[in-house]
Amino acid sequence: MIAVRGLAHRYGAAPALRLAEWRVAQGERWAVLGPSGSGKSTLLHILAGLVRPSEGEVEVSGQGLGKLRGATLDRWRGATVGIVLQALHLVRHLSVRDNLRLAQYLAHLPQDDARIDDTLASLGVGGKATRRPPELSQGERQRVAIARAVVNCPKLLLADEPTANLDDAAAALAVDLLTEQAARQGATLVVATHDARVKAKFRERLELA
Repeated sequence: MIAVRGLAHRYGAAPALRLAEWRVAQGERWAVLGPSGSGKSTLLHILAGLVRPSEGEVEVSGQGLGKLRGATLDRWRGATVGIVLQALHLVRHLSVRDNLRLAQYLAHLPQDDARIDDTLASLGVGGKATRRPPELSQGERQRVAIARAVVNCPKLLLADEPTANLDDAAAALAVDLLTEQAARQGATLVVATHDARVKAKFRERLELA
């Protein structure tokens, strides 16, 4: 599902990530661990095709990312990868339902309101479809961000520090929701975190220095 070889990335002259080899099978659940600055977020951005690495080869679901450019890369990302960023990046002036419609549109997929409503209901926010993000609680916004990430049935679900600034109960719920949605979709789940509460929930772990 994921194959990484000789991966390295630099921001200017500063090294940000180095990973000799890493393989992940479809459906596995991985925690990417390490202190701040170890390259966790950079790795997730590379896997999503948002950052092109300085060196190395990255393959996701049989597709070499180095071969994709422009609109082709955008379509591949929209159809293959779901990502929940630490800053949720929901569109404030759009309704919850329209935020998910936008995800379908950007992936060049047909609008499917039945799929949207089913996804929202599975995350306990089916009754919030016509609300806008500023009208929701932080927990509800996080559920909507997860819904947006999985609405296109991605093969790979990525989450960057999903428990940052959450109390113990909310942190456990966030990880449980991600795990449940990945299982529901048959997706591979990769969570980047330095949170010990999250680490304990994952058997497969990648440690970055």
